[in-house]
Amino acid sequence: MASILVAIHVAVCVFLILVVLLQTGKGAEMGASMGGAGSQALFGAAGPANFLTKITTAVAIIFMITSLTLAYMSGHQAQSSVMKDVSAPAEQQAPAANE
Repeated sequence: MASILVAIHVAVCVFLILVVLLQTGKGAEMGASMGGAGSQALFGAAGPANFLTKITTAVAIIFMITSLTLAYMSGHQAQSSVMKDVSAPAEQQAPAANE
């Protein structure tokens, strides 16, 4: 279970990085308003902002859920042992020094 969750978490991390890097900066609209090539993008002038924002929000929520779940699982691990049938050795007393 934990290994599957770690794999999902790593995939979500990589996807979140890619989605954030695909977004344009706040100053990118200035070039489009002056006749730049930014308005001829795949989604149009304002299209990718809403689409990528929604994807970023969804992926960030999944990232936080997997992070909290992994943190909870690491803090509440089972206290089992492979040596549960072996008793602890008896303490040995040191011999008394004769003075």
